[in-house]
Amino acid sequence: MTRTQRLLELLQLLRSHRYPVTAATLAERLHVSVRSIYRDIETLKMQGVEIEGSAGIGYILQSDYHLPPLMFDAHEVDALILGLHWVMRHTDPQLEAAARNAVAKIHAILPEHLAQQITYPSLMVAPPGNEGSLRFLADIRSAIHQRRKLELVYTDKDGAASSRLVWPIALGFLDAVRMLACWCELRQAFRHFRIDRMQQVTVSEQSCPQSRYKLLKEWKSSQGIAQAKTY
Repeated sequence: MTRTQRLLELLQLLRSHRYPVTAATLAERLHVSVRSIYRDIETLKMQGVEIEGSAGIGYILQSDYHLPPLMFDAHEVDALILGLHWVMRHTDPQLEAAARNAVAKIHAILPEHLAQQITYPSLMVAPPGNEGSLRFLADIRSAIHQRRKLELVYTDKDGAASSRLVWPIALGFLDAVRMLACWCELRQAFRHFRIDRMQQVTVSEQSCPQSRYKLLKEWKSSQGIAQAKTY
């Protein structure tokens, strides 16, 4: 990797972090010494990149700093297209349409040699084995985004039906099933409901009394899931 390539990679790493990241972490990701990271940070600052922080604390791009978009490499194109093709096959019609639009936008900005990876993909996605797992996804996503409660008619593994009023938190896309993570008012606890066992889903007019972000944090803690700091 040339130094120019390393500087671009360093910019991309800084861009991907919401919180200050230490020079040691950056050095480990780029396979260079911490001293090299310090030099590269100073070089970027001299070129006008607005980086805040210092040695021992960490570095972060200023939130209002506009970084021009960086081009994808071949592996990133494969990752994006594989993920978008999966969304087309395994989610609701709204997300399928959004994924198709995203593929078209990505294709439009790629140079020809990378655009061919979209035109002639080498990675394929199989259709879902259980079409019932796709029902109600759009309504559930809508309730999550609007912070609305959901009214469910649900059948358990023994065939017994029950009505639940829940606060939706997140949808889980497992290998064989789709699962709703939520707070159940009946059980006064976090619960998980399979989409293919839902007989009826209604988006309630009632708002969830807690923010989804607080619920998500509490649910992750209850499941022993580490809190993500970056995306």
